[in-house]
Amino acid sequence: MIKLREKITFSKNENKMRSVGDTKVALNIYGSKKSKNLHYLLKERFHWMNNFIDDNDIGIEVGSGIGFSKDYIKNKNFKTTDLSSDEHLDVKNIDAQSTNFKDESMDYVIASNMVHHIPYPIKFFKEMNRILKKNGKLIIFEPYCSVLLQTATILMRHEGFDFSVQPWDNKLPKSDENDVWDGNIAVSNLIFDDKKAFNENLGLYFKIEYEKLTECLIFLNSGGVTSKTFHIPMNNFFLNILNRIDKILVKLFPNIFCLGRRIVLKKNSF
Repeated sequence: MIKLREKITFSKNENKMRSVGDTKVALNIYGSKKSKNLHYLLKERFHWMNNFIDDNDIGIEVGSGIGFSKDYIKNKNFKTTDLSSDEHLDVKNIDAQSTNFKDESMDYVIASNMVHHIPYPIKFFKEMNRILKKNGKLIIFEPYCSVLLQTATILMRHEGFDFSVQPWDNKLPKSDENDVWDGNIAVSNLIFDDKKAFNENLGLYFKIEYEKLTECLIFLNSGGVTSKTFHIPMNNFFLNILNRIDKILVKLFPNIFCLGRRIVLKKNSF
């Protein structure tokens, strides 16, 4: 992994994307603009997950935020959850590190852009293992902390990254415990790039069933997921061209251009 800096953090008042932490504002932005650019991006982020979900499966999304997933996940038993008590959520006040759901009650759990917000990822993975049925799936989308994403983070002063943290301990938080919107976008790289360390720490609980690096220009030209940013409106024809360019850039130069990672963890049956 190419690192522009080992660690960089920002205070709340430095963040140029402040509306991200306000779900009411974000819901209004999402509902009012829902441009083709944004719809295309979100479809790319969520539709692939349906390949790992059967019609009769029972599952949830943890850290749902404003609940984009409801528009793209086709499973009839799917429920959104979050730590907040926002009205649009199916199940409220759910801490992904300690959900209080019954043992082996879920066929799948979706975690989209939320693992890097969790103070203690090891607690999260153990909790997901507890609530998933045997061979259940933890379906994840996370940022990929490439040079381009590090640069965007520095420019927007949003979330920040810290490659120096130890992702596997449960003593020091990887993000601010008192701010659920705080994040460390280096966490997913620290967890998933080193497969030996992953197997040593999580091999008892999960195996990696699927992994794919994705996204570049379709994210940068989305207009912002939960905040308004400059973008060039496009129809599906040109968005498909951007997506093809993304696939080439990500395949050839992932450490420079890649902005996202898809990953599916399957609960071990032994």
